[in-house]
Amino acid sequence: MIRALSSQSSYTAGIAFIFVTAFLDVMAMGIVMPVLPALIAEFTGSEGETGIYNGLFVAIWAGMQFAFSPLIGSLSDRYGRRPVVLISAAGLALDFVLMAVAPNLWWLAVGRMLGGITSSSFTTAFAYMADVTAPEQRSRAYGLIGAAFSGGFVAGPVMGGILAEFGPRAPFWAAAGFSGLAFLYGLAILPESLRPEHRMCFSWSRANPLGALKLLRSHPELTGLSVVNFLLYVAHHVFSTVFVLYAGHRYGWDAWLIGLALALWGVLDIIVQALLVGPVVKRIGDRGTMVFGLAAGAAGLAILGLAPSGSLFVLGIFVSALWGLAMPTLLSLMTRRVSESEQGQLQGANMSVASIAGVASPLFFGFVYAASVGERPVLPHPGAAFLIAAAILLASALLGLRLSKRHGTTGAGRSVSTFSCARLRPAQREGWVRVSAV
Repeated sequence: MIRALSSQSSYTAGIAFIFVTAFLDVMAMGIVMPVLPALIAEFTGSEGETGIYNGLFVAIWAGMQFAFSPLIGSLSDRYGRRPVVLISAAGLALDFVLMAVAPNLWWLAVGRMLGGITSSSFTTAFAYMADVTAPEQRSRAYGLIGAAFSGGFVAGPVMGGILAEFGPRAPFWAAAGFSGLAFLYGLAILPESLRPEHRMCFSWSRANPLGALKLLRSHPELTGLSVVNFLLYVAHHVFSTVFVLYAGHRYGWDAWLIGLALALWGVLDIIVQALLVGPVVKRIGDRGTMVFGLAAGAAGLAILGLAPSGSLFVLGIFVSALWGLAMPTLLSLMTRRVSESEQGQLQGANMSVASIAGVASPLFFGFVYAASVGERPVLPHPGAAFLIAAAILLASALLGLRLSKRHGTTGAGRSVSTFSCARLRPAQREGWVRVSAV
């Protein structure tokens, strides 16, 4: 089921690290989620402006990922996953320190830029698992990684809500500590997963956003899946942009209750991804599971937007958690359509797609929220952002339903870009890089 690394011990250490660092990184990000709007509000003094700036900072983070993720993915294909993961963890730690001492909004913006550049450990983790997992097992493997992410998402907001009692900056210091811990843990035990014979020569034509996106056009169904991926991320940013503000505004929840709600969503996501992905895939396949997850997520978002009370809002959280079935199966379908030496590039291209959504979506939902609250709201319903996100996710489910059921073939040998750099002599390698960079 699993291809061994250099030894059983290194295999065990590598898999364990991926799960632990995924947990620590997401917990660090979750810690600051309930309090970041409060910190922004210290500088703005306006609920409407806070919503706009919160969306802007998410967009800044996504914009940096769009610009740098293909480069980082290509570097991981060339030099391995280990250095990329370690640099990412160290960069996130520095990012949270900068935000903890931020004296103004500009300083916060710098922190978000640094975080966007270095927070590639998520996509590199998926590439790492693709290195050591057989294609038919990747849905479950990605589901387990997603469960580790969700575990951090459970612990983070709860801890952030508790630490918020000591001030809005205390959670940032805790987040920096956990990211630093992930770096030290990886420095001590993380083995490399990408074998030398599977490494690809570095090429600037692949290491930029436009070049990376070409990979997604190499297979018709891969193109369709990338559109589904884009729509999924567009809808998902409604949580990072307006969830905290909306719950506080409509239901009067404080940071503690919001943290509990986010923790509940995370617990349910753990259950879905760790326990349900495998059995559901066995029953209806990757494609069917993906479509069902997207449709359930759309229904959950609609409930969140329409719920007149906090109890019904919680019901929406339960339904939307089934959304967790979609991402592992979507990624599994995509990884089967590229070669082993292109897994890092694929994850970089996926992050570029996610980043495009991450730039536009938070700004859009931030303005939608600002237009739906206040004394004279332009939009008549405060949950308009969730309802729009539900419609977007439903569109992605319908698109996924129309995609071909065929598994397709991998991209091995499709073009010169699939040649392993380890197979070239030094002079050939240099020439390949020069030609491919043109």
